[in-house]
Amino acid sequence: MQQHPTSNEICPEPRDLGRALCIITGASKGFGRTLAFQLSCLLKPRSVLMLVARTTEQLNRLKEDIITLYGRQNQLDVRCVQADLEKKEGVEKTVQAAKETSVSEMDHLLLINNAASLGDVSRFALTFTDPVEVNRYLALNVSGALSVTAGVLQALPRRLGLRRSVVNISSLCALKPFPSWVLYCTGKAARDMMFRVLAAEEPDVRVLSYAPGPLDTDMQLQARRSSGDLQLRRSFSSMFSEGQLLSCEESGAKLIKLLLDNDFQSGAHLDFYEL
Repeated sequence: MQQHPTSNEICPEPRDLGRALCIITGASKGFGRTLAFQLSCLLKPRSVLMLVARTTEQLNRLKEDIITLYGRQNQLDVRCVQADLEKKEGVEKTVQAAKETSVSEMDHLLLINNAASLGDVSRFALTFTDPVEVNRYLALNVSGALSVTAGVLQALPRRLGLRRSVVNISSLCALKPFPSWVLYCTGKAARDMMFRVLAAEEPDVRVLSYAPGPLDTDMQLQARRSSGDLQLRRSFSSMFSEGQLLSCEESGAKLIKLLLDNDFQSGAHLDFYEL
């Protein structure tokens, strides 16, 4: 059973992110879940925290934990959106939920594109001969991220006094090839470029691709067990056994500091180990 942190662990920062609509995709577990806790106390009263994921039960449990821990005293409106961003209906449901939020008095839109999947890392590039299989992976990891971002930014257009921030949860795999990880590397590289283009096209939007480092999550467990490349599998197993994996809380704290400082170059790819 996942544990949630104490209020002291969540809220070391005296600063805040304003009265915001904060949307986190892939919020039900792993890094997204941790970010939901960490951000919950950095939003001014009457902010909206929108949690998006496929699993209703996990989302509702997360919502209850956040409200119990911090939400009531901060008048935080926590909303759950059960949506599969691999599908058009899931994207539309998420964008519609953003449209239904009263944002006229809010001063910050923060969208964190965290939803992603590892894909089949047991196989090598030459085995992916079925375009339907490849397209299904890209539907969630590339198309879904772009469509949600475009829809949310259209729903909350530029206006005086509104800061708009978009975060892409990236990876070293966006820059470096990992054998047997062709889908994941391709998806992350595409997302990085996608958000660089967004930064160039929309100079008023603050865009960041953040690589959180090797996190101790279910995805990392899958990587250790399933990676087709033996050397890669051994490397991940060694990192785990030697305690070199990062906690979601540690990496999330660096991302939050970047957002609070707000002095990064829009469109930049920043890695945990560079900060």
